Amino acid sequence: MSNRLQYETSPYLLQHKENPVDWYPWCDEAFQRAKKEDKPVFLSIGYSSCHWCHVLAHESFEDNEIAELLNRYFISIKVDKEERPDIDSVYMTVCQAFTGSGGWPTSIFMTAEKKPFFAGTYFPKTSRGGMIGFKELLIAIHENWDNDRDSLLKQSDEIISYLNDVQSTPEVADLKPVHSAVSIYERIYDSRYGGFGRAPKFPAPHNLLFLLSYYERYKKAECLQMAEHTLLQMYRGGIFDHIGFGFCRYSTDKKFLAPHFEKMLYDNALLILAYCRVHGITKKKLYLEIAEKTADYILREMTSGQGAFFSAQDADSEGEEGKYYLFTPEEIESVLGQKDGHIFNRHFDISDKGNFEGKSIPNLLSSDPADQSFETFLPQLLIYRKNRYPLYTDDKILTSWNSLMITAMCELYIASKKSVYLNAAKQADSFIRKFLCEGTTLYVSFRDGRRGVTGFLDDYAAYIFAQLGLYKATLDDEYLNRAKHLCDKVSADFSDNCGGFYLYSDDSEELILRPKETYDGAIPSGNSLMAYNLVRLWLLTSDEKYKIAAEQLMDFIASDASHSPVNHAMFLTALLEYNEPPVKITVVSDEKTDKASLPLKVPSDAVVKFLSQPTEEYPMKNGQTTYYVCKGHTCKPPVNDLNAVLLQ
Repeated sequence: MSNRLQYETSPYLLQHKENPVDWYPWCDEAFQRAKKEDKPVFLSIGYSSCHWCHVLAHESFEDNEIAELLNRYFISIKVDKEERPDIDSVYMTVCQAFTGSGGWPTSIFMTAEKKPFFAGTYFPKTSRGGMIGFKELLIAIHENWDNDRDSLLKQSDEIISYLNDVQSTPEVADLKPVHSAVSIYERIYDSRYGGFGRAPKFPAPHNLLFLLSYYERYKKAECLQMAEHTLLQMYRGGIFDHIGFGFCRYSTDKKFLAPHFEKMLYDNALLILAYCRVHGITKKKLYLEIAEKTADYILREMTSGQGAFFSAQDADSEGEEGKYYLFTPEEIESVLGQKDGHIFNRHFDISDKGNFEGKSIPNLLSSDPADQSFETFLPQLLIYRKNRYPLYTDDKILTSWNSLMITAMCELYIASKKSVYLNAAKQADSFIRKFLCEGTTLYVSFRDGRRGVTGFLDDYAAYIFAQLGLYKATLDDEYLNRAKHLCDKVSADFSDNCGGFYLYSDDSEELILRPKETYDGAIPSGNSLMAYNLVRLWLLTSDEKYKIAAEQLMDFIASDASHSPVNHAMFLTALLEYNEPPVKITVVSDEKTDKASLPLKVPSDAVVKFLSQPTEEYPMKNGQTTYYVCKGHTCKPPVNDLNAVLLQ
């Protein structure tokens, strides 16, 4: 028997359509029924490639005994966090307030008025290891709802009041948190294995992009060394898929050997950006090759027939985490032959003993990462692996994550000059314009012919970021103008003119909180990415309205960043670009100029503006294409040879 989730398009919700739980999607009907029947609401938030979401589902949501308790005493709602980041953000904040931490699956118990009174994450079916069992929890909440409801409601009111009172106080943004962040990174940096802090270790590429930006301005060698070493170790470890390419979500150990095996679109997008940037600084071929391998994986396995990018690939195969990615030496030798297989096994650390639960994760932690002699074996192994076990792909199209990958493909095109990457970026942008846009109104998601709710701040911030990336790659004013129009939309719909942008717009569904997120998690927050966008628009256009908007937004974020600088890396990058601008190059030519032919070998963070005809401020020199170059706060005389200025 299928429940109400059978009518949804979210892969995560569809995974639960045959649960015996009487699930609702998030909808008014569910809350109305809860009120009519005087029942509390159980809200479960997760996503399709979440390992512990699967565990909770198998243990409890597929269990008839648990389902009977939920169906009798609760109204149960299932939410895909990727389709409804507003619900996820609000109730994750609630979970963190209740428990001191958060994560997925997120489990919330609340009233029909959407007021939470208990929160947690994963619960085993029955109590063990000091954790209350889900069965015992359901019974306890039911009994308290019937016998001591006033205490539950009082706790709910207190937590909501507290969260609504917590607001950032704007302060003048300065470079102190920028320098403080570098000191903190140096203190927590793992000089042996790369990365920061203890396991688990997350890629957090925006942290590395900040360190590279800091290096480019202050030439602090330690910043380049930390970023470069971390990026190299991530590639060498098992967090990178050496057979099919692409990066997994994070490393469960300090060496970057054993990953949590799910692959997310946003991680790979941001990592492509980081590898392109470190290649631009060091000129080391290996980093560009890693970026290209990652992009090639996306184009091979994570791209729809219409050019949009899928969201994720699962960690589990046949119910086992990582099964798809693990090998034994005998398997490799059966595919490649004994001689070649033996050499391959030794190079990629595939042994009888294994390095993960008796089998082996291919890695290069003890081998030369620049050795490309094994590349010819990979197609055979990739075909074998695909036919061996199934791997689930979440084929939902998300505006924000697609936008990050569009930007990444643009940067990779600039670095490699390979048109396949620019074409991929343009195709994904065309998909968004066709299926996820109406004028300047964006939508969150698209799947199975249906789009999701109207967009949130993260969608607009990321899509503006993508338009700026496309402009940088093409110098086509269409993209720059679109970025400006979308910025106007954000200012009109997401701002209260007191500083910062709300997560959801004025005309979105109203929830118990309306947060202004500044914290950079797995991806940069909408506010920090908007700060970067506004600074870039000011540098590109010299329009004071973007400068004023950037200053106001950065002043809003500054307080939070001062208390926790390493958790605001994208904001710090924006702050760096505002105070220490990158090289700005204004190209003046004529309308007949093929922009793709311009010799723009420029720094990876350079701001490039193209003028299709001379102006009073920017005349052409000698009747030829002319370059105006500004470094820091000073400008060079106009030249016809760009390299002559950049090499000074």
